[in-house]
Amino acid sequence: MDKLKSFFNGEEDTQEEQNGIIAQVSDSMKLSKTTRIKGFIICFVVGILLSILGSFALFLKGGLTIYAIFYTLGNITSLGSTCFLMGPVNQLKKMFAATRVIATIMIFVSIALTLYAALGLHNAGLALLFIIIQSLAMLWYSLSYIPYARDAVKKTIESCIA
Repeated sequence: MDKLKSFFNGEEDTQEEQNGIIAQVSDSMKLSKTTRIKGFIICFVVGILLSILGSFALFLKGGLTIYAIFYTLGNITSLGSTCFLMGPVNQLKKMFAATRVIATIMIFVSIALTLYAALGLHNAGLALLFIIIQSLAMLWYSLSYIPYARDAVKKTIESCIA
């Protein structure tokens, strides 16, 4: 009410108004814990459903291209779902941490190449190759969040090869 009176009296306090607006926007963008969890679950489930829907497209004519598109959109949605848990800025910081930067770059490159092969080149075989690379990059990225999981996978592969 004081702001309304000062407005009609011609008094301007722009610094206070700016701080108030910034604080209001900041407060309105914060999500509660339950809303974050619901957002994560919804996005993650939608991502999985897109991937499964793409799998059904394999039985259609030109289905591998449709599969590549839906699988990639599912991965993007599932990856974006984690932004609800920790926030987009914190998520990006963690994605580009020293231990994950190579896996993150591989994910983004393989996503771009999958979509390019499926939509631009219309090459289903190449799209399938990039889907495999995308899946392995997502697996390697996911393992980086589990302590010593990457080391265990490396040792297992080494023992299988040797």
